[in-house]
Amino acid sequence: MPSIPTDSLWLVLAAAAGSCIALQAAANGALKQQLGDGRYAAFFSICGTILTAACFMLVVRPAPPSPVAMRAAPWWNWIGGPLGAAIVLAGATLTPRIGAAAFITAVVGGQVICSLAVDHYGLMNVPQQGLTISRLVGGMLVFGGVLLVRYG
Repeated sequence: MPSIPTDSLWLVLAAAAGSCIALQAAANGALKQQLGDGRYAAFFSICGTILTAACFMLVVRPAPPSPVAMRAAPWWNWIGGPLGAAIVLAGATLTPRIGAAAFITAVVGGQVICSLAVDHYGLMNVPQQGLTISRLVGGMLVFGGVLLVRYG
C-alpha cells in the first residue's frame, strides 16, 4: 500500500500537470483563432514541444539508449508522440468551440474510461488492477462531471 504523504505529493504533481494541459488547450485554442487554422496551431505547439525537449536534453545530457533497446521496444511504445499530436490538434480545434472546461473535462473523462480498461486488462505493461465497483462509480462520477460542466 502506498504511503499517504508520498502518494499526496504525486497527486499534487499530477494535478499540476493537469493544469498545464488546461492552459495548453486554452493557448492552442487562442492560437487557432489567431491563425485561423487548428492544424497550424497544433503544428506550432508541437514545434515548441520539440524545442523544449531538445533544450532539456542538451542541459541534462542523459546517456542515450542503446540501439538494441530501441529496436526491441514494442510498436506501442512509440505511439506517445502521434497520440500527443492528436490531443494537441483536438485541443486547438475543439477548445474554441466548446470552451476549455468542457474540453478538459471530456479529455479527463476519456482518460479515466481508457485508464480503467488499461488497468483492468494490464495493457502496455501496466500492473493489472481489476475493475471494482468503487472504480466504476468513480469513472461514472467523472463522466457525470463532464455532463455538468458542459450542460449544467
